[in-house]
Amino acid sequence: MRFRLPSKAGVRRWTRRAVKVAAVATLALTATVVGSVVWVRSASDGHIFTAEEVPAAPVALVLGAQVYADGTPSPFLAARLDVARRLLETGKVRAILVSGDHMSWEYNEPGGMFSYLTAAGVPSGKVVLDHAGFDTYDSCARARRVFGVRQAIVVTQSFHLPRAVTLCRRLGVEATGVGDETVKRYRQTWRVGSTRELGACVKAVVDVVSGRDPVHLGRHETGVDDALSLP
Repeated sequence: MRFRLPSKAGVRRWTRRAVKVAAVATLALTATVVGSVVWVRSASDGHIFTAEEVPAAPVALVLGAQVYADGTPSPFLAARLDVARRLLETGKVRAILVSGDHMSWEYNEPGGMFSYLTAAGVPSGKVVLDHAGFDTYDSCARARRVFGVRQAIVVTQSFHLPRAVTLCRRLGVEATGVGDETVKRYRQTWRVGSTRELGACVKAVVDVVSGRDPVHLGRHETGVDDALSLP
């Protein structure tokens, strides 16, 4: 059987169809991303403050980020922890819940966060560890469902904050937020993080709509209540 090449007219028709399909797909993707970002930002509007102006709340929820092999927090994570420490020192909060990824014995974000804060003078009893904050959704869901947090100040970088505040509020935590911008000097990392938020906002919508459970739910833990009971 002889192989026949498509005619020029056939190639043109196929090309037009392919261009139309690509254009429709691009528009749909753009609309999804833009809609998700608008939802996140509108839901967090009015709930983001400076450290000086944020209303007091019982707990600061610090979201995890990279720690190095020796357990030292990366500059982005250290900046978040410094904000939380100041909130505690100024009486804006009475306890700090550090939530991050403890994927193995060798990698322990909450442990590194705890060590950093206590080395900076924060009383150990005031720091509560959540070892299963694998992403922002899980951290917010576990804060409410595992640790019983009903009101909190969320602490992270400012480009991440609208999504974090929105997720916490949608998951039952009356959340406000304080964002750090001191690490904006790391321009490339900041730019990557800001760009990543576009896709992360879409995931946030999917997570909320699906109402999924966090990866690890577990029983109620009293750590936050214990920390709040201390003078």
